[in-house]
Amino acid sequence: MTRKSEDAGRSTIRDVAARAGVSASTVSRVLGGVYPVSGATRTRVMRAVRELDYVADARAKAVAGVATPTLAFVLEDITGPSFALMAHGVEREATRLGHLCLVCSTEGDVRHELEFVEMMRAQRAAAVILVGGAADTAEYRDRTRRMADSLASAGSRLVLCGRPTLGPGAPVTVIEYDNEGGAYALVAHVLAQGHRRVLFLGGKPDHTTAQGRERGYLAAHRARGVEPDPALLLHGDFTRDAGHRLMRGALKDGLDFTAVVAATDMVAAGALTALHEAGLGVPDDVSLAGYDDIPFARDLHPALTTVHVPYEELGRLAVRTALNRTPETPDEHLLLGTHVVVRDSVATVNEDAR
Repeated sequence: MTRKSEDAGRSTIRDVAARAGVSASTVSRVLGGVYPVSGATRTRVMRAVRELDYVADARAKAVAGVATPTLAFVLEDITGPSFALMAHGVEREATRLGHLCLVCSTEGDVRHELEFVEMMRAQRAAAVILVGGAADTAEYRDRTRRMADSLASAGSRLVLCGRPTLGPGAPVTVIEYDNEGGAYALVAHVLAQGHRRVLFLGGKPDHTTAQGRERGYLAAHRARGVEPDPALLLHGDFTRDAGHRLMRGALKDGLDFTAVVAATDMVAAGALTALHEAGLGVPDDVSLAGYDDIPFARDLHPALTTVHVPYEELGRLAVRTALNRTPETPDEHLLLGTHVVVRDSVATVNEDAR
């Protein structure tokens, strides 16, 4: 009778070896695929594996040097549509290149992020991809630089997607998109329709992604000789609920505007609901635009004018660049373009509303 492991009754590599009539080291060679064995031996071992439903211990495989290479994708909130698109790109590209992709959602907990990165360092993950804006502080730079150095010492690579850069010499790969340029082009489009009082529903004031979009909003106004009213710049976060709350507050306070530019499509969706609740039509009464071009933006009523960000390609590029790096390129910085997608939610301003 074949011996069973005392740990939950699972079969061990010795069980497989006994069933196949070979040594445990031969089983390891067959499963690892790194040493030549005869066809007959391989057949006996694999038959025993199936019969015993044996699953190799990941730690044992790692010690043997045959573990599946991994990379990690770390983000604050996996439920965000733009993050989900990027995660899809990371996972698809990792799979194509033969890597296992691990995802960690930190919910903004820096300690959780650090613990996960250290775990990936211990497992010698090929790369760790950190996603999403952050406050660009000295503490952030010091923490992230230490993280990058620690991973590099283990042969791994830190990739920053949409996060503040660390300056020259840091062992990181930086993948960005033209965040400010996208906002500039979007607001320029709204202003070109005759709007002069454009409400901006932004993100957290210290958030680098939110800051870039706000800079684009301000620069587009000044390029057309329009000084933006500070009262029309509101701050919240990048969620649907924030958009709904900010829009309701703006209407309650009687702010004067003919168009709304939201920092994300999710914010725009909340604002759209608030406008409808107030009996206002889009774009007949108020024009509305978003940012990100997440899939449901085209299914809103009306379909949302927005900025397309290539999130899935961003994820794919992060993986390719990290895995194909060379020692001669200690730091890399790549920038992807954005563009405005014109749909039905922005119209020429009513002359009486100017």
